[in-house]
Amino acid sequence: MPISDHIPTPWIDRRKTAQQVLAKELDTLDPEEREIVERFINRKHVARNVVREFDQSLSLGDRMADRIAEIGGSWSFILSFLFMLAVWMFYNSHVLGPRAFDPYPYILLNLVLSCLAAIQAPIIMMSQNRMADADRAQAKNDYEVNVRAELEITQVHEKINALREIDLSQLLEIVQRQEAAIEALSRQNR
Repeated sequence: MPISDHIPTPWIDRRKTAQQVLAKELDTLDPEEREIVERFINRKHVARNVVREFDQSLSLGDRMADRIAEIGGSWSFILSFLFMLAVWMFYNSHVLGPRAFDPYPYILLNLVLSCLAAIQAPIIMMSQNRMADADRAQAKNDYEVNVRAELEITQVHEKINALREIDLSQLLEIVQRQEAAIEALSRQNR
């Protein structure tokens, strides 16, 4: 007789496993948890590459903001910008001397730097906000995968326990048959 004939039907029911783990009726779950459980019940995958999905949905402005933030936040940009500032100051102070187009206190340079900061800061903030959205999407996906894994692990435990019960009942039957056989032999020997 196959083992599957001995397995109790609640053992196979993924819906009951989900209800046991979540300690709620499925109808009372919020829509996100219900979707996770429905995927578990229907044996659909939960894990996905959220970063790739998120990157595919980027607009041109989002990609530009990410690239500007990547460049503006690098050591090569900072060092090259410091070099450019030093060249600007040296050129206006020492090379051009009295004919300098931006003499000390470098008012034009201050204006350029202020404009650059005024434009760069919101662009970097847009990139950071988008990254935060991507992190939230990744965290949500991680949560879904964790719930699914917990449901699967619980079901595996139920299956193992059911198999142990089957083995135990079969062992008890064997022991009872052996005891009956020993008793029958001892009656014959008397």
